[in-house]
Order: sequence, then structure tokens, then C-alpha cells
Amino acid sequence: MEEHNAVNFMRLLSEESTLSTVSSDSCEYYQTEIFDQLPSIQASRPEQDRQGPWEACEAPEAGERISHGHPPRGPKDKEFTQPLRNLVMCLQGKRDARHRRKMQISNIGFWESWRRSQSINRKRVWAQMGGALAGLSPWQHTLHTIEGRFGVGVKAYFVFLRYLVYLNLLHCALVWGFILGPTTFYGRSNISEPLRFGGNDSVLDFFLGSGYLDRSPVFFGFYTRGSLSLQCLNTPLLYLAGILLILFLSLILVVRRTTVGYKHTWMLGKRYSMNVSYKIFCGWDFIIQDPAAASLKHSFIRNDLKLLLEEESFSVREAQRTLGQRVRLYLLRFVLNLLVLSLLGGAFYLIYFATKTSQYESGHFWLVSLVLQYLPPITITFVNLLLPHIFRKISSFEDYSFTMQVNATLVRSIFLKLASLGIYLFFIFTTEHQQSEYPFHCRENTFGREMYKLCIFNFLATFCNAFLLNYPRKLLQETYPSSLLARLLGNQRFLIPFKVLDLVYSQTVSWVGVYYCPLLPLIGAVTLMVTFYIQKFTVLRCCAAEQRMFRGSSSSVLFHFMLLLGLLMSATTLGFNLYQQEASPEGNMSSCGPFGNGQTVFNVTGVCVNSLPAPAQKTLRYLTSEAFALPLILAEIIILTSYVSRGRANQKAIERLKDMLVMSSSDKRFLVKQHATVLRRQRKPHRVCPAAVGEDVPPSPTRPPQAY
Repeated sequence: MEEHNAVNFMRLLSEESTLSTVSSDSCEYYQTEIFDQLPSIQASRPEQDRQGPWEACEAPEAGERISHGHPPRGPKDKEFTQPLRNLVMCLQGKRDARHRRKMQISNIGFWESWRRSQSINRKRVWAQMGGALAGLSPWQHTLHTIEGRFGVGVKAYFVFLRYLVYLNLLHCALVWGFILGPTTFYGRSNISEPLRFGGNDSVLDFFLGSGYLDRSPVFFGFYTRGSLSLQCLNTPLLYLAGILLILFLSLILVVRRTTVGYKHTWMLGKRYSMNVSYKIFCGWDFIIQDPAAASLKHSFIRNDLKLLLEEESFSVREAQRTLGQRVRLYLLRFVLNLLVLSLLGGAFYLIYFATKTSQYESGHFWLVSLVLQYLPPITITFVNLLLPHIFRKISSFEDYSFTMQVNATLVRSIFLKLASLGIYLFFIFTTEHQQSEYPFHCRENTFGREMYKLCIFNFLATFCNAFLLNYPRKLLQETYPSSLLARLLGNQRFLIPFKVLDLVYSQTVSWVGVYYCPLLPLIGAVTLMVTFYIQKFTVLRCCAAEQRMFRGSSSSVLFHFMLLLGLLMSATTLGFNLYQQEASPEGNMSSCGPFGNGQTVFNVTGVCVNSLPAPAQKTLRYLTSEAFALPLILAEIIILTSYVSRGRANQKAIERLKDMLVMSSSDKRFLVKQHATVLRRQRKPHRVCPAAVGEDVPPSPTRPPQAY
């Protein structure tokens, strides 16, 4: 104990650290001994091959490899071909790497040196081009500002919004190439009415989608069959191909983002999110620049640790519940779920009542008529705004963990939004609309107007919520911070999950109505751009960030999955409408649009298929028959089996890498202990000399240790 307490740490100088009394042969012998004693090497060998360190040191091949500086195992070092800027190491490490590269250049040939330098230059150029293109992305500076003040959680919402803008712009390009472009170049039918503003048209038509807009390219009825009337190249087929291509490309893009997000969440979410050391040492966001945001990030980490402790204490409390407590809790949850179902049923009935009431809007004052026609969108928006907050309060009484409360609220809110839209679509399809003011009844235009009004009112609700509720609330808190109303209202929080669900809802409306309102993607792109600036104003001026950390990496998978559900709902709605047209009597068919005059999608495509050569007809009929279902199912089974096998192989590889990380940490601890042992052995002969010189002068016990 005395020797342990008298240890004085000393720093060796550069010339002292290079001196050694051990010969080169003994150094090689010692390195081989240390290598064979590593825990990773000992664990990788079978029991019968494990020998003592002295026997293992006598292997000539291992000694030769180590003496030449080449490890016996390990992957090929690729640091030489990487730019120094991309290497994850300190500045001194990069200087050493540059020095090693200069030394290696003298040992290799001219062509090898030239090839490596060109590889480094190419990677540097691609990195610079990628950085330049990333800097040219829209709203890049704004996203950087939001991320610097609020972290990556709030930024994830704006990145998702920008992704939807890109998606709608792609839809606009497809609409122009397949629908609007051919109609512009090849004209419309001779019986089509000229497009001009006048007569009974008014400004209210831009809100109702009637009058001038009903005759414009916004809706389905504008696109009649023009001079392009070949059997397999005509306006109806191009219209159908454009809509199907929009849905198909959207499916590919959304599925890709969903699978990529799920892969990262599966690899990292459950394995490292609950690691306390990871939260403490790797939880800081180095993008943050604002001191207030830095203190907020401190509170994020602190609250996240509190959340972890709360969940652990909840698990302990849940395990200690008695049978009577479990029965009472399950009964309470059953009653609360019945309350949730009752609220959902009441919301659906309210939507049905609003839909029925909006049909009898004629004969009123223009303002009353406008409100009645917008009554279904108003009802849907009000229900989607109020009930999620009620679900949030209900989940707090169900005695779930905080993460389970958030997930339960999100699932109920998502079901509410998509189910309310689905119920509204069902009421539109099953209810006979009376359109007495129009010269002909165009069901597609009627359905398109409803989707148009949903899109417009959703944007108006976002605008009013920002400038008529959030901003006056912020002004009240800044002007009268000590008033009772300001204290009751509290700070406005930017609820990221609910905001993203609003985006999912608006994009679902755009997908559902694109067949009946082809310019709806353009309207959606414009409204999303304006929404970006409105939400930017709301975040930077009116709102305060949530005190609990938002896990954007895990929740983004759920958001994209709900976006996929919205896309499937739109495809189902389109298929049901087309099937209803085919199965309906001749009198109920649409008399407008590219499939007017008794034509349907199946008739036009049938004419095109009959004009093809016989082998092509047989092939297409086989692809659409039941006989093709068996090979299609077999192909799907093979593809799914391959992906499952790859997933299991990747899982095993991940487990091996985790074991390698554990063994590398064991090797580091072992090497540190060996290094400390060597230093203690080297200091023992030198500790006698100072004691002999200063024998009469005892060392001061209060002398502080030397600082390094």
C-alpha cells in the first residue's frame, strides 16, 4: 500500500522514450508475445491450439510478419487512397498519415504513385462537387439555421416538407408531359367550349372550384379527345398512363425511403438508443451555435436521461403489479378505448352530417353558400385538429410508458386522419349529388372539386393557425408576460409528429384527387412552398421547442409508412371508381373528359390491345389472366426469400462486428495494463538514485503532482 501511494507519475522526454536496454531481437520476441496474449487472439483460437505465450512466440512466420510491420490478420488498409480531410482522426494523426504517405511513395513505383494520387484527386473532386450541389439545394441556409437553433428533430420536419415539394414537382412534370402537353399541341374536340372568363363567373369560383375553374385545365372535364386519335396513341391513353406513372413512381420513392429508414432504425435504434454511455458521450449536436440552443440541448439530454430512468422505473413498477391492480388497469384501458371509439364514431357521423348538409346549399346568401360548401372540409379539419389532443390526454390516464403514450397517440391520430378522409370519399361515392346549375353532370369534376376544396382549406387552416392564433398568442406573452391568460396559455410548442401528420394528410389528398384534378400536384407544390415559410415563421418567431427529445430517426419510418398507406388509399379509390364506371349502366357513365361519349378505360385499352400483333395480344392477355398468378407468386416468394436471407446474413455480420468491437476494447485494456507494467519496471532502477542523492532531505508530502 505504501508503494502504491507513493507512485509519482512522470512524463518521459522524447530522447528518454526512445532509449531501451532491450535488443531488437528481444523487442520482436516481446511483440510476438504480446500479440499472442491479446484476448481477441485467444478467443479466436480453438482450445486444443491454445498454447502458452512462450511457445507461441517461437512461430517464425508470425515473428517475420510482425518484424516487417505487417499484421497477420486484418483488412487491407485503405487510408492511403482517402483524402486526409475524410479521415476521422486528430490533426497530429493526419500529419503522421501524410508523412507515412511520403515515405511510402519512395518505396513504390512511378505508375503506382501516379495511380494513387489520381484516385485521391478524383475523390476530392467528387466530394467538392457533392458539397457544392448540397449548397445549391433550396432552403439550405434556412435548414442550417433551424438546425442550429433547435437541433435535428425540427429540421427533420422541414426536410420532409422539402421532399414532398420535390415529389409534387416531379408529378407536375409528368402531368405536363402526358396530359397537358398533348392537349396543348393537338387541341381538343370541336364540341369543346372556349376557355374564357365572364358571364356568371366570379372570384368565389377560385375557392369553390366551379364556374371558370370547372372549364379550365384544373379538372378532368377539360381534357377531351383531340386530333391525336391513334388506336394506341391518343389522349385518353396518355391521360391514364400519366396518372398511373405518377402513382407508380410515388410508390417506388416512398417504399425506398421507408425501407432505408427502417434499415437504419433496425440496425441502430433499439441497440444503441438505450445505452446510457451512448447518450452521454455521443448525444451532443455539434451543429448548434446559439448559446440558448446549447442550453436547450443540455435540457434535451437531461430530459432524455430522465425519460430513460422513468421507463426503467416504469418497468420495475409494472413487474410489481398485483393481480387486482392488473385487472383494474385493464378495465380502465377498456373503458378508455371505448371512449376513443365513441369519439371516432361521433367524428365520422359529424363528417356524414356535414356532407349531407352541404348538398342543400343553393338558395342562400353567397357567404352562407360558401360556408355550406366548405362545411365538410371545415368539419374534417376541426376533427383532425381537436381529437389528437384529446387522444393525447386519454393516453396519459392509461398508465403506459411515455414512449408507448406517444405511439398510441400517433396511431390513433393517423387512423383518425386517414379514416376521416376514407369516410368522406365513401359518402361522396354513395351519395347522389344534385348539380342543377351545370348543363351536364360530370361526376369526375364533382369529385375533383371536393379534393380541391380539401387542399385549399387545409392551406387556409395552416395560414390562420399561424397568423391568427400562434402569433397573437406570442405577442400576448411578450407584451403581458405576467397576465393570467398568458400563464394559462403557456409557451407554444412545435409538435413535430402532428405537423408531419398534416403533411401526410395533404399529400394523400393530392394523390387521391390527381386523376380528377390533374393540376392538383401544382397546387400542392405551391401551397407546400408557402407552408414552408409559414412554418419557418412559426418556429423561429412563435414556438418553443419541446422539452422532451424527439426521436426523428425512429419516427420517420412511421411517417413514411403512413405516407405509403395514403398512396395505397388513393390507388384503391381510383380502382374502385374505374370499376364502378365499368359496372354501372350506360346512363350513369361520365359524359365529360377524355373518356366521354360512352367510353371507359377498359374500352379504350381493349381497342389498343386488339390492334396489336397476335403474339403481343397473347402476351398481354396472359399477363392479365389468372394463369399468371402462380408464376408471379413464385417469383415473389423467391425475391422475398433472397431478401430475408440477406437480412439474416447482415444480422449475423452485425453481431460479429459487435463482438469485434468488444474484443478490440478488451485488447486496448490489455495493452494499457501491459504498458503500465513496463513503465513500472523501467522506473524501479531509477528511483534509487534520487533517494541516494537527497538522502537527508525527505520528500515533501504536500508536493503537488507534475502537470502534463
